[in-house]
Amino acid sequence: MKLVETGLPGCVVIEPQVFGDQRGFFFESFNADRLAAHGLTPAFVQGNVSSSTRGVLRGLHYQWPKPQGKYVSVVEGEVWDVAVDIRRGSPTFGQWTAVVLSAENKRHFWIPEGFAHGFVTLSERAVFTYLCTATYDREADAGIRWNDASLAVDWPLAQPVLSDKDARAPFLAEVPEERLPVYAP
Repeated sequence: MKLVETGLPGCVVIEPQVFGDQRGFFFESFNADRLAAHGLTPAFVQGNVSSSTRGVLRGLHYQWPKPQGKYVSVVEGEVWDVAVDIRRGSPTFGQWTAVVLSAENKRHFWIPEGFAHGFVTLSERAVFTYLCTATYDREADAGIRWNDASLAVDWPLAQPVLSDKDARAPFLAEVPEERLPVYAP
């Protein structure tokens, strides 16, 4: 297992060791001991799977005051996955990083608590998996507008397919301070 740092401290790409032959392949998608050896010790309590067609953008989502860390991957297709630091007081507040996740590259992406998360489907269809550190709480559910100019996320398409909720999400500057996570160094 190899961890690749991104431009946002705490957000890392996990590249598993893949064993393959003419029959197919095998890899560990999660190993708590191997992650702990790199200083990551998430305790997952919920797993989710979503399926999206080409051009669907989901995000930018977060939960507050009951934050979720997310360990995400793609088992079919390809997505462009984004994490945005929205923690009040963080030295990287408002900055983002992105990674391509696909069934082919078998990468995983760790997004810690306090970051907004979203992805857009690049393939005809993508099946996306999430392991979360907290269960979903409707009262804590929140989002930031995907095309917020203050964030300047460089999405790979201009006209994504959005849910009504995501199309109406507030811009970061419109979110009351108490509805944003707090940076804890």
